[in-house]
Amino acid sequence: MHTQIKKPTSTQAVLTVTAEQADIRDIKNHVLQDFAKQAKIAGFRPGKAPLEVVEKNVDQSTLQTQFLEHAVETLYPQAAQEVNIRPVSQPELAIKKFVPFTVLEFEVTVTILGDVTLPDYKKMTKKRTTATVSAKDVEEVIKNLQERGAEKKEVDRAAKNGDQVLIDFSGKNQKDEDIKGADGKDYPLALGSNTFIPGFEEKLVGAKPGEAKEFTLTFPKDYGMKALAGSKVTFSVTVKKVLEVVKPKVDDAFAASVGPVKTVDELKSDIKKELQIEKQRKADMEFESELVKDITKKSNVEIPPVLIDEQVERMMGEMKQNLTHRGQTLKEFLEQQGMSEDEYKNKEVIPQAEDRVKASIILSEISDKEKLTITPEELEIRLQVLKGQYQDEQMRSELDKPENRREILSRMLSEKTLAALAGYATKA
Repeated sequence: MHTQIKKPTSTQAVLTVTAEQADIRDIKNHVLQDFAKQAKIAGFRPGKAPLEVVEKNVDQSTLQTQFLEHAVETLYPQAAQEVNIRPVSQPELAIKKFVPFTVLEFEVTVTILGDVTLPDYKKMTKKRTTATVSAKDVEEVIKNLQERGAEKKEVDRAAKNGDQVLIDFSGKNQKDEDIKGADGKDYPLALGSNTFIPGFEEKLVGAKPGEAKEFTLTFPKDYGMKALAGSKVTFSVTVKKVLEVVKPKVDDAFAASVGPVKTVDELKSDIKKELQIEKQRKADMEFESELVKDITKKSNVEIPPVLIDEQVERMMGEMKQNLTHRGQTLKEFLEQQGMSEDEYKNKEVIPQAEDRVKASIILSEISDKEKLTITPEELEIRLQVLKGQYQDEQMRSELDKPENRREILSRMLSEKTLAALAGYATKA
């Protein structure tokens, strides 16, 4: 087999593959063996007729069509490996010449990964953060546990900080138009929690059950919904109930009620241990993320636009799904952001997509360079661990699907590559 390559651009390749009789003999025989299993030929049991007899007794047009399909599927990957290209798209195929089972020439146009230039990542050092847990961190968890176990008693008095009020509220802009997303019904709001914009909760301190209030507030300039950031909104609020919140006392009985412990000291020790694990996990993830960013900045990668487009579509699909779970449409979200879909893609999604694709390519390149692999045994162990997390048999069977196994394999290889990079970065 002979392969010629042309590169119209740095991310496109045109391969011309020429195969002679010796290259395609086995492919032809393989196809004939498939025909032999089904062909009914007088004097022979199914699958037992010689291949030369089978060839004379099957439709030649069908034979040639199936041969060409099988030949391209077999020879194209070999040709791509021979000329050392990494395809990232489905190939466009054109048969240029075919003398039945003697000569085959075909042309393949395919998008490829461009050149990747890595820095000397083995010499790039970075300090790993050791997470610490303060007494304040532990007290914050205990406070949350108190709030979760608190009793709420309806009272007929003015609301004060620490109370919970049940409210209906709506907001209007300066044009007296209703603002979607600035309203709610039977909303439980803890006064003093600072969950609403500055000034909102303070306006409700002193309000009594059944009382209606109206006030105007200015949203912070850095507010998450860009359409509201810095704008003035007039709120109409009705306080339907005032609930006194009685938190449980932090004693040994409380400790025993919230965890597998007997004393407050044991509870604090247990919380500190869990916080240490969680904070260290986050610190390690941030360390790895920053390390990859450092390597990415010093790398050069020619990325085919198709990879960016595919990543953008995946990210937009994930975002739409997340919005649906929150009971919101993409249109409503974009209105809150004050952007069109194209503006949002160009400003928010595409830059992230480019970073993700580039980082993925670089990690793949490093794993190849380091000759890192995931053994079948390692994959099976991970699959069994994941299956152990599900009670539903259908969810377990999902993990055995080829696409999910490939995704898990890819994730494991990334983890192994990150571990190798972390080892280089933190070595003495």
